[in-house]
Amino acid sequence: MPQSLNRRLSVLHIILVLKPTNGQHNEHCLPLMDKRDITICTFFKSDITPPEAITLFDGDNTIMGFFRAARAALTKREYDIIHVHTPHAGVLLLVALFMFGMYKKLIPTTVHTVQNSYENFKFRNKLLFIPSFVFFRRLVFCSHASYESFPGFFKWLAGDRMHVVQNAVDLNRIDRITKTKPAVRNDQFTIATVGLIKIKNPITVLDASYQDNDRNTKLIFLGEGSLRPLLTEKIERLGLQQQVQLMGMVARDKVFEYFVLADLFVSASWGEGLPVAVMEAMACGRPVVLSDIPPHREIVQGIDFIPLIKPDDVAGFAQEIKKFREMSVSERTVIGQKCRKLIEERFSLPIMHAAYKEVYAKITGPQFPSVLETIG
Repeated sequence: MPQSLNRRLSVLHIILVLKPTNGQHNEHCLPLMDKRDITICTFFKSDITPPEAITLFDGDNTIMGFFRAARAALTKREYDIIHVHTPHAGVLLLVALFMFGMYKKLIPTTVHTVQNSYENFKFRNKLLFIPSFVFFRRLVFCSHASYESFPGFFKWLAGDRMHVVQNAVDLNRIDRITKTKPAVRNDQFTIATVGLIKIKNPITVLDASYQDNDRNTKLIFLGEGSLRPLLTEKIERLGLQQQVQLMGMVARDKVFEYFVLADLFVSASWGEGLPVAVMEAMACGRPVVLSDIPPHREIVQGIDFIPLIKPDDVAGFAQEIKKFREMSVSERTVIGQKCRKLIEERFSLPIMHAAYKEVYAKITGPQFPSVLETIG
């Protein structure tokens, strides 16, 4: 679509639910709202209100409510890019475009980002990807691991319309939050981790943290999930109520505060796309211990200060946790500084935004120079 040099890029983001932890909102909307004309259309009623610079068309938790919001958004203005990040949103957008007779005009503006590895999606969602891989003009994978995980059938469908743009973190936002907090020295060695769902493997983190019965270690779980009852029961059975905290859903800025207060971040996850929480912990200067899965290998490629452990190896995690527990504060600080530098050099938001600008340029035309190679 031709782009006037006198106006800003106009982007419509289709988001299922707008909430504090939504990556599309936090990484693609908030940091760019002063540089682009950004509109959001949701399916579910939003949990938060975006800044005035972002236009919101809110759904009401129903399909018809989404279509009403989508029609209002699509007729309000013209968009250079329409961007989705989930298979559900991709299908909903395509149906809306066909229903409203806007298919021929707006399909050429569509971008779909794949935010996980293929094996981590439910079978239903794998099927929902098929229309996006057929119709969307650009398919973006959040990591090389995500791209490699998809079967050849999907790559055949998409042809030369695929790209890899690695996930990234907002260092400015993290620094803005954490630099205003006074330095605090923990009385106990503190571990932070995220997720109470099966794929995040929280039971392994719990077992590894207390395998040697060290009651001076504090473990903080951030986030919610179906395993909360099981974790709660096990924590009570082991008598760890004073050592382990299940914090539930935490505001995004508060997450950074918890990371800064921790001595170590641990992820025993069975699967990821390219985990933002891991990179945010590293950006906060925390050492990390990670499970040995392709997305984590992608993060640590070429470095030797982040241990990788098989997800089911409780003893392996316990051994690495013990090593960090026995280190001096200064030793952990040095490793944390290396983690921070890695994020600055390879996974900062400006790097991701520049890569997406190149993807968008494939749609908007030569006004946006394109240097990102397409994967064939």
